[in-house]
Amino acid sequence: MEGFFRLISYFQTQSEPAYCGLASLSVVLNALSIDPGRKWKGPWRWFDESMLDCCESLETVKERGITFGKLVCLAHCSGAKVEAFRTSQSTIDDFRKFVVTCLVSDNFHMISSYDRGVFKQTGSGHFSPIGGYNTERDMVLILDVARFKYPPHWVPLQLLWEAMDTTVKLTGKRRGFMLISRPHREPGLLYTLSCKDESWIRIAKYLKEDVPRLVSSQHVDSVENILSVVFRSLPSHFNQFIRWVAEIRIREDVNQHLSAEEKSRLNLKQVVLKEVHETELFKHINNFFSSVDYEDSLTYSAAKACCQGAEILSGCSSKDICCRETCVKCVEGPGEEEGTVVSGVVVLDGSEQNVNLLVPSTQTDCECGPEAKYPAGNEVFTVLLLALPPQTWSGIKDQALMHEMKLLISMGSLPTMLQEEVLHLRRQLQLLKRCQENMEEEDLAAPAY
Repeated sequence: MEGFFRLISYFQTQSEPAYCGLASLSVVLNALSIDPGRKWKGPWRWFDESMLDCCESLETVKERGITFGKLVCLAHCSGAKVEAFRTSQSTIDDFRKFVVTCLVSDNFHMISSYDRGVFKQTGSGHFSPIGGYNTERDMVLILDVARFKYPPHWVPLQLLWEAMDTTVKLTGKRRGFMLISRPHREPGLLYTLSCKDESWIRIAKYLKEDVPRLVSSQHVDSVENILSVVFRSLPSHFNQFIRWVAEIRIREDVNQHLSAEEKSRLNLKQVVLKEVHETELFKHINNFFSSVDYEDSLTYSAAKACCQGAEILSGCSSKDICCRETCVKCVEGPGEEEGTVVSGVVVLDGSEQNVNLLVPSTQTDCECGPEAKYPAGNEVFTVLLLALPPQTWSGIKDQALMHEMKLLISMGSLPTMLQEEVLHLRRQLQLLKRCQENMEEEDLAAPAY
């Protein structure tokens, strides 16, 4: 029962009637100790339903629930390794073997999608983790996340299979189960993609379809021309599509020294930021942004990140949100090291929320002496272009320029940590493209790099 003890330690009740999928995934991700890449509340790094919005907005899930395919997509997007099967793609004997695998190990956990009606329970489609298996009686333990309705309960494995072997009216597909385990690599440290803003579909389409068409149809004779074509046609709100991974501090910690754990994570983020700055592509983008007088101050970037942090702290998402003020402070860390904290007052649905973010920075030399650099638009644009598939640039008519561009975005030239950051974003882009094309119910496999 190794798997049971891990799951029961993180077992939770879904916070909304339609959040059974999100609650089940939160339980499993926490049980596997997958790092969400940010704090939940206070000092705790913990998956919560409010963080799971990569493949479907929380508003949509709250209203309609989430489909099997999109929950699989969300598990991939959150950094887990996922094997998903509909009953039409598996057998009851295979299902039993997977259940036993989860029983004897705490490295694998299972989420089942089933129809409550087969159990003669109220409701219809539901998700819950599988917490145990009785070999002698061939029964499984369902850790029902709707604990306000049903406590954990045993059901015959044959009956659960029948409940999974039902068709969802919305998709016309069978239900099933997913086996979730830790990945070989953690999710991104510094950046992540989000579909909270409704414009994400248009932005994803632009990046995956319009950019290749633009660079192949227009006469471009330099890297700067390519950047100009791509940047000037960017849809509005693209900066809501790719975001910092916010490191939130509670208000009481603002004037306290950084902990060793905080400093360690901050150092890793700063390494990634430095690696972005050292790429040849960033140098081109930085020069281009300077030529078009693009400004993206820390205050502006931090205000956006503070809004993101306020949504995490409050556990809800809202369009009626703004950051009223921000200020920047230095906080001492272990030894003589320092960290930068941005404090903001966010107005969320009429009430104020104090948010404090730990911000990575790098030192660069300029005419006035050393200058601190923080995550800004030029880094975001750099990482976003690195995350695009290599074939994006194959239509450039000037062969020498196409070769130069491919060298600039080559994964082989990137340091290991930046490679992992870019691969995470590339995987998210593929998953979002799958959702945009309504293919998430057809293709349950992990995205290829």
